[in-house]
Amino acid sequence: MSEATRRPVGTDETVAANRAWWDAEAPAYHAEHGTFLGDDGFVWGPEGWTEEELDLVGVRDGMTVLEIGAGAGQCSRWLAGRYDVRVVASDLSGGMLRTGRGIDADRPAPLPLLQCDGTRLPLADASVDRVFTAYGVVPFVADSAAVLQEAARVLRPGGRFVFSTSHPVRWAFPDVPGPEGLTATHSYFDRTPYVESEAGVVTYVEHHRTLGDLVRQVVAAGLTLLDLVEPEWPERNAAEWGGWSPLRGRLLPGTAIVVTERR
Repeated sequence: MSEATRRPVGTDETVAANRAWWDAEAPAYHAEHGTFLGDDGFVWGPEGWTEEELDLVGVRDGMTVLEIGAGAGQCSRWLAGRYDVRVVASDLSGGMLRTGRGIDADRPAPLPLLQCDGTRLPLADASVDRVFTAYGVVPFVADSAAVLQEAARVLRPGGRFVFSTSHPVRWAFPDVPGPEGLTATHSYFDRTPYVESEAGVVTYVEHHRTLGDLVRQVVAAGLTLLDLVEPEWPERNAAEWGGWSPLRGRLLPGTAIVVTERR
């Protein structure tokens, strides 16, 4: 019997559950959201704002770029098609990377893909100019501070780590797109993870941090906070994405984008 609840979950259980979940869901996820994301598009969140519009990662020709929590690699593929860069898309899930390889099946230059844990990157210190993730890694690990520390480690001085995640205020509200999603029902300060399980086995986990938690983790990693973007819902977007909709998006922030730089 499936169950959704809030309870403590550690690192090993989180990794096993989320790897298996994304492996199994990869084809269906791409089928459902592929039109919105594109095969080579860089979308920051359900609001639909793109990197072409916001230029937050600040990629330029000649850079070395790493995407973590890349899914099928749409963001990295967009960068590779726009700039003269070395870019690698990485993800914990082999299923998501296989989906990415399928996208590249008929393309002359397949995107380099790497399967790895975002808290343990197999890269040398100070080896890349940019690290980024759009709704990847940060909410899906038990120790997001380790993600920021790893990003800082592999960045060259002056390099950027930029990540988007579901806005922390979301955790106080039901995750539904209609009017019932506008009434707070839970404490924003309760960091207990959201857990789905089947017959007692954890199958999916998301972890919550407040904005203050994320800022403290940025500082502790030796990064400088350059910007905190809370993108507004644009008039052009009439679509629903999970619990997010024009109704909710015009009243509550759905996404937080954190822009940092290695000192």
